[in-house]
Parts: sequence; C-alpha cells; structure tokens
Amino acid sequence: MSLLYRKKLFCDMNTVKTMLGLCAVLTLGLMPLQAVAQSGSPARERGEVVICRGVEAHTCGPMVKVGQEAPDFRAVNAALEEVSLSSYRGKRLILNIFPSLDTPTCALSVRQFNARASKLENTVVLCLSMDLPFAQSRFCTTEGLDNVVPLSLFRSRDFVEGYGLRLADGPLEGLMARAVVVIDEDGRVIYTQLVKTISDEPDYEVALKALQ
Repeated sequence: MSLLYRKKLFCDMNTVKTMLGLCAVLTLGLMPLQAVAQSGSPARERGEVVICRGVEAHTCGPMVKVGQEAPDFRAVNAALEEVSLSSYRGKRLILNIFPSLDTPTCALSVRQFNARASKLENTVVLCLSMDLPFAQSRFCTTEGLDNVVPLSLFRSRDFVEGYGLRLADGPLEGLMARAVVVIDEDGRVIYTQLVKTISDEPDYEVALKALQ
C-alpha cells in the first residue's frame, strides 16, 4: 500500500468519524424537540373544548379570565379603519364574539344584544367575527341594527393571541368560537362565557347582570 493511498484512507476515515459525530450531536439535539412535538402543549395549542356541528373542537388557547385586564386589540370597522379596544376606555363593553353572521344563531345574538343595548348606560356592544367589514355593515344596515358596533377580526392577530378564541380545528377551523366577554370602565374583565355548543345562544341575562 502506497504512502499516498494510506494518507488518503486516513483522511477518509477521519471524515467519516467527523460526520458520524455530527449526526450524533444533531440526533441528540432534536430529541427534545421531537418529544415536545409528540407530547404537544395542550393548554396553549388545544385550548378549550367546544362542540361544533356535533364534533369536538378546540380553541387556539385558554380564554381570558375574570379579573385580568382585557388585552388590547385592533379590529376593522365598515370604513376599513382600525379600531382598538383601548379607544373605548371609560365605557363598559360587551364583546359578542361568534363565528359568522351567515349562521342563524350568530345573527340572532346580534339582534338580541342590539335590542338590549339601548337600555344600558355608558355601554357599547362590540360584535366581533371573521366576517369581512362589508358583510357586517350590510347585515346591520339591512336589519336596522344601530345599537351595536360590528368589527371584523379578519386581520386581528392580537385578538387571536390575547383572547384564545379562534377555533384551532373542527368544521369551523379558523373562525371564532361563540363567547361573551364583559369589560368594565377600567378595562378589567368582569364576566366571560364560552358557549360550549356553538349552535347555542349565549346567556344574555347573565351577561347583562354583570353590569348591574
């Protein structure tokens, strides 16, 4: 065996050892990530359980809690202007959150809150969904609803992250779950309801009592 050949063989063996060492390091480094991926993070990724068209579904994260400061967010009004929750500071707020106005229960909830909102002092009802602003405005105009404020969440990542109500799976994945959040004049959450069966209406009376 020539000296040149032995040197080449030695270099090749060193290269193989180096590659094997790198593979081992990468494998060990990826194991924790694989464990996380397999086990998941149920509390944050799967969120709350709801029933959507007879199928179990999950929200994208835990819902806001009573007593915490309501996370600020921006949504889009009929004029395609961004409106922030903080712009209503000093008002009592009812957030009526739902999948889409194109479903009977969602439309009914907007009509119900519109009828009751006129009797509330210093209170604004924000109707929040993934519907486009044009569709929301058309619905409220056609129905003659002027006691609620429709706002679109179609590009509101901060609402999704702060309130944990977007559906992460199920037939309506990507839309909002049905929920009500009541906020006082100081911006603190004083009542929440996540409607467990999405086709059911929220409890209007209990939500309104939170403001008394």
